[in-house]
Amino acid sequence: MLMQVAAPAINLAALGAGLVTIGAAFGIGIIGKAAMEAIARQPESSGKIQLAAIILGALIEGVSLFAVIVCLNAV
Repeated sequence: MLMQVAAPAINLAALGAGLVTIGAAFGIGIIGKAAMEAIARQPESSGKIQLAAIILGALIEGVSLFAVIVCLNAV
């Protein structure tokens, strides 16, 4: 009986984790696109732009990892 009650919660946790992953991938893609456009416009500042893009990507990864853990711990 307990597994029948927990099954919808597991499905919703998996759905939440999937949505977080898709959102993080979309955000990192936007950062990469913007960084490449900025480097194309100003190649002399490519180091600063790359550093900022890497830091922003890492922050998004950290938040998404935390969100996935929260989704999976909600079960």
